[in-house]
Amino acid sequence: QVQLVESGGGLVQAGGSLKLSCAAAGSIFSINAMGWYRQVPGKQRELVAAISNAGNTNYADSVKGRFTISRDNAKNTVYLQMNSLKPEDTALYYCRRTEVADDGIEYVYWGQGTQVTVSS
Repeated sequence: QVQLVESGGGLVQAGGSLKLSCAAAGSIFSINAMGWYRQVPGKQRELVAAISNAGNTNYADSVKGRFTISRDNAKNTVYLQMNSLKPEDTALYYCRRTEVADDGIEYVYWGQGTQVTVSS
């Protein structure tokens, strides 16, 4: 069972920066992807950014050029550097890890969420 522990959320003024971290414990399979999603009340959870264990990245259009996702495979940790934050970035941010077993079955794990609030 993989556990994800997130940190780094908080309150920041518009234009400011925050860095989120997500450490995975209990990882079993080396083939995996990690990512950040966010959700506001009344809306679906949406992808913010994702990164494969090979380092390939994918970003939501709304955060391209402002957010950077990175990972440290030795620490099983993924980071999200968020710059030029906007009030519309306010959300509960979730870390997600997908692992692929030797038989091809995917296992998905979620963190508990960390709140990011951007004031105008």
